[in-house]
Amino acid sequence: MRRVLVVGGANGIGLSIATELTKRESVEQVYIVDKVQLDKDFHNPKFETYLFDLTNEDYSFFDRFSDIDSLMITAGFGKLSLFKNVPEDYIMNSFNVNTIPVLRLVHRFYGKLEAREDFFCGVMVSVAGFMSSPFFAVYGATKAALKIFIESVNVELKKAGSSNRILNVSPGSLKGTSFTAGKTDLRVTAPMANAIIEHLEAKDDLFIPQFEEVFKGVFERYHADFRAEGEHSYEYKLKSGRVQ
Repeated sequence: MRRVLVVGGANGIGLSIATELTKRESVEQVYIVDKVQLDKDFHNPKFETYLFDLTNEDYSFFDRFSDIDSLMITAGFGKLSLFKNVPEDYIMNSFNVNTIPVLRLVHRFYGKLEAREDFFCGVMVSVAGFMSSPFFAVYGATKAALKIFIESVNVELKKAGSSNRILNVSPGSLKGTSFTAGKTDLRVTAPMANAIIEHLEAKDDLFIPQFEEVFKGVFERYHADFRAEGEHSYEYKLKSGRVQ
């Protein structure tokens, strides 16, 4: 992986992935695209940063990255709130940041994905895209769309004879990120970032952190009775203290 594009890499897990990649001799350049400026405290000589709002209609901006052999998309946001309490523009913005840019970027770099040469591509999705998630109805919907999109395109890539795949990274909540208005702590996120990079380089199509320890049982309960598990999720979030 010589030249990597991290979309949404100015903070959180995106910044952590970008930072860990720079520690590899094989990585020459990491392009970071985000709508916010990278904090000077996180500057790295291998970084090249760009400001871009993913809700922009014109994506010709990304034509400059024709030299990349790796694409990691980590941009996204969400907040815990009952659906009845979210404003309509939040619904629009959620899909316009979390979902549509992923489809547009994958489409733009699809030639690299379908080629015989190695191209490493990953997307931060969420375990919320796999099951009902009360208080996260909109966020979960944006991620569920990505789950099906990635699974579908990976089949198309396989049938086209390509060994490249899109990696769906679907964690629960991640500590040390700025996702829920927290502060980025690269010491906390480094192990997760390296795990994601390992799955990316292996061309895996799915990585659910803590699957055996946590989510395997959750998935089993959900498939056995999705209604009961949805109610359990509702109560769990209320008790967590994360709901405003």
